[in-house]
Amino acid sequence: MLGVVFSPADTFRGVAAHPRWLGVFVVVLGISAALWFWFAGTEVGQQALLDQQIRRTESMGGTVTDEQYQGFERMMPMMKYIIVGSQLIAAPVITFILAGILYAVFTAGLGGSGTFKQVLAIVTHSGVISLLQAIFTIPINYARQSMSSATNLGVFLPMLDEGSLPARFLGVIDLFIVWWLLVLAIGMGVLYRRRTTPIFSTFLGIYVAIAAVVAIVMRIAGGGQ
Repeated sequence: MLGVVFSPADTFRGVAAHPRWLGVFVVVLGISAALWFWFAGTEVGQQALLDQQIRRTESMGGTVTDEQYQGFERMMPMMKYIIVGSQLIAAPVITFILAGILYAVFTAGLGGSGTFKQVLAIVTHSGVISLLQAIFTIPINYARQSMSSATNLGVFLPMLDEGSLPARFLGVIDLFIVWWLLVLAIGMGVLYRRRTTPIFSTFLGIYVAIAAVVAIVMRIAGGGQ
């Protein structure tokens, strides 16, 4: 796991040769879930989650009534179970779907020789970056008493109107996700003996395109033009 951070290329050569995935997956998911369970169980975390829910509703053009607010408040003590339960269900599904897509593209589409188990091992090991994101951001969110991301590009341009399209777009681009895409690209390049730069450029282009669509939808839903 440390090798994924400090020497990813060498590490992924070992992963490709011995594609074990379950141990890393369990460690990453277990620690991440534990951190979120702790955060969502604190008064600070519950207030941050409540504020986020209200902002999300208002950003989509809705209005939070007193009755809705009280309903959100009643849900907060249960959020630690909801968040962890969602992670335990969604993480395996997303991991296998992503591995399946990459396997189909690189093996079937591009004629590579990697196996699904090798791709799955690359994907799960790259998840170490997601764990680092949780370790880094959750304590910061606790200190800031906020759920807003501290690692997105929007924090570097605070002068932008929060509801503007550029602010929404930059708010979707997270530096940890860019790092994860780079590490994943390195792993796929090692496995399929391809250059990292084109793979990373493709991954990043897809991410930016998705971020643009999300920002536009949020802007329109929020009543923007």
